[in-house]
Amino acid sequence: MNRELIVRSRHDSVDFALLKDGKLIELHKDEEDNNFTVGDIFLAKIRKPVTGLNAAFVNVGYEKDAFLHYHDLGPQLASLLKFIKKIRTGKLRDYSLKNFPFEKDIDKNGGINEVIKANQSLLVQIVKEPISTKGPRISSELSLAGRYLVMVPFSDRVSVSQKIGSKEEKDRLIRLVKSIKPKGFGVIIRTVAEGKKVAELDKDLQNLLTKWLTLCKKIYKAPHPSKVLVELNRASSILRDVFNDSFTGIFVDDETLYNQIKDYLHEIAPEKESIVKLYSGQAPIFEKFGIERQIKTSFGRTASMSKGAYLVIEHTEALHVIDVNSGNRSNKAKNQEDTALEVNLLAASEIARQLRLRDMGGIIVIDFIDMVKGPHRRKLYDHLREEMKEDRAKHKILPPSKFGLVQITRQRVRPEVKIKTSEENPNGTGQEIEAPIVLIDKINADLEKILKGPNKHKSLILNLHPFIAAYLTKGFPSIRSKWFLEHKKWVKIQPRDAYTYLEYRFKDKDGATIR
Repeated sequence: MNRELIVRSRHDSVDFALLKDGKLIELHKDEEDNNFTVGDIFLAKIRKPVTGLNAAFVNVGYEKDAFLHYHDLGPQLASLLKFIKKIRTGKLRDYSLKNFPFEKDIDKNGGINEVIKANQSLLVQIVKEPISTKGPRISSELSLAGRYLVMVPFSDRVSVSQKIGSKEEKDRLIRLVKSIKPKGFGVIIRTVAEGKKVAELDKDLQNLLTKWLTLCKKIYKAPHPSKVLVELNRASSILRDVFNDSFTGIFVDDETLYNQIKDYLHEIAPEKESIVKLYSGQAPIFEKFGIERQIKTSFGRTASMSKGAYLVIEHTEALHVIDVNSGNRSNKAKNQEDTALEVNLLAASEIARQLRLRDMGGIIVIDFIDMVKGPHRRKLYDHLREEMKEDRAKHKILPPSKFGLVQITRQRVRPEVKIKTSEENPNGTGQEIEAPIVLIDKINADLEKILKGPNKHKSLILNLHPFIAAYLTKGFPSIRSKWFLEHKKWVKIQPRDAYTYLEYRFKDKDGATIR
């Protein structure tokens, strides 16, 4: 199994595509103006507690106040409030917590008015980005994520990922971490820590402790609200969470990003630093790796599978509904039940991919093709769970109901990835698209203006939609051949999957846009 990370830089955002054996499984966008990323920590001010909701609204600098529920306060809230107050008043200079006296944990069934009040200063962490009309969801139970460990201030607990199956390995990791963890901090051991030595774990822990001390130094004179800890950029956070030995290539089309990723990889896996490559090809990087084509076939209302089977994906405010259809699929199965099982297993794999690719969250209801046999339903359920094991978002899958429905809840921490893949009919509603005569006339006119202009370009490149590219180059004589006979100039035509039907650009040999 080969994994590749493809990074495309734009003037206002960076796109990350994660490929598994050449197939797109995750797509992320990091926008420059996104100030509320999951993991960021803010020094905020309580706006007002609301008894009826047992929650408080908190000013973190977003247009809508963030929502903080009582259960997200964390049991060590009293210690955190005391710690912040002492730093703000200048009475505390040692931020290591080793000599800091902890307060009693708050009652887990208490009320919001009993523990916080309006205008109090509080450290909060973004756990869910602003989605739709809602502000960010926050927590005051802070955690600092590293490569192998997650450090939790004001705690003493050491826990280990449930995905590590060996009891001996769990006991070994807990024993190692207890021997190196600083006083006043709890530690969660991540799945990727399996098999790691104490030196690697200690280095990760010391990096997290340095991050905590840097955060605390900012609290003293920081205004309200202000960001005191910035989560890693999206490229580094993706590598931190998913990077392993199966990665065979990381391709970046921006030199600054290339250096950042190479530096980060040098820290976490120096032996893999050589897989980071700076892409400098003429074709756009997403085009080169076939990502644009996969985006167009994966983000529509329907998602195709092999031999005619397909999914229909519908979105509502409350939930997502996925319908599995066999289409015109034909196979050598002896009966309808075996055909249903085959299509359902295929659909389960594609659904697991679609959930990660679109980052769909909340409640997902899947209508699989009905199956009568209990062992077949069990096989489908086990296969779906296995396919979703690599999903980093917290999720829960219920067995198929009597109606053949499977329900999934999946953590939603950022807006769903939505990409418009359908294009308007350029000839108008209700008309068939025949030869794109009007568009070709425009291209002809632009070509003549370029050739008659003052700048004499040695070579011309025309980028446009694959359908139009085929129309210009097919047949004898083709339209491009006629251009050559008329203008004595050969135009190189490059199809671009990302372009819309009516989009085109003339470029020179260096890739600069002429028209």
